[in-house]
Amino acid sequence: MEIRYDKVGYTYNPRTKLKKVALKNISTEIPENKVTAIIGRSGSGKTTMVEMVDALLFPTTGEVKVDNDIISSDAKIKNINKLRKKVGYVFQFPEEQFFNLTVRKEIEFSLLNFKYRINEIDKRISDSLKMVGLDDSYLDRDPFKLSNGEKRKVAIASVLAFNPKVLIFDEPTIGLDYESKKNLIKILRLLKKKYNKTIILISHDIDFIHLISDHVILLDKGSIISSGNKYQILTDSALLSIYKLPMPKVVEFADKVYRNKGVKMGYRDDINDLLKDIYRYVR
Repeated sequence: MEIRYDKVGYTYNPRTKLKKVALKNISTEIPENKVTAIIGRSGSGKTTMVEMVDALLFPTTGEVKVDNDIISSDAKIKNINKLRKKVGYVFQFPEEQFFNLTVRKEIEFSLLNFKYRINEIDKRISDSLKMVGLDDSYLDRDPFKLSNGEKRKVAIASVLAFNPKVLIFDEPTIGLDYESKKNLIKILRLLKKKYNKTIILISHDIDFIHLISDHVILLDKGSIISSGNKYQILTDSALLSIYKLPMPKVVEFADKVYRNKGVKMGYRDDINDLLKDIYRYVR
């Protein structure tokens, strides 16, 4: 499903003294069936940029094309529910999107809103929970009383239930322990490889981004500084340093080995693959 930004700008409170320019003349495309990470310092415009895909915000200038819908300051979307059925948004803090007292009701809400048939709702709820590693024993539990990892899983399940083509995750690793993060990575890989989803991530977790993303867009002060495959962006130490972003630990280690030992090991996504390389060189 096509997602394209064409000269998009956005200004908060444009007619007041609190006026703030969040995006400036953004033009880019989000690759289909890939994981795209949007990185940058706090306040760089990342959330503003992705909220337009779901028509939570409308551009001040320019337009965003999502499939056959045009999102702009003057475009009237005929059926906003039809657009939002294609785009699932998992917010930074899962409890912010909860407003029902059971997991069942929480997941059911979107299905009813999008007018799914009553006789298929229970199966969709159960299947979406299984996809995130939960079972039907969670159905009658209070989502507000779950652990951080469980809340995140329920939030993802509530989006997966209506089977959107595009999934947006805002800071998905916040509050997750190591095991929960590993499980999230498995879910994202499954969604991309088996179900051909287009996934957009906003995250300050550079190691997570390096591990899971295909494409990276670097924003700063509302402008796109650079975009490309993750190796182009996340191995560019000079670029990351300018914008005060850390290098992924795996990349940083490989660079140190090359500088100190003259051994060029290449770049690996996973630390375990890097350890295998090290073992091969020291045998």
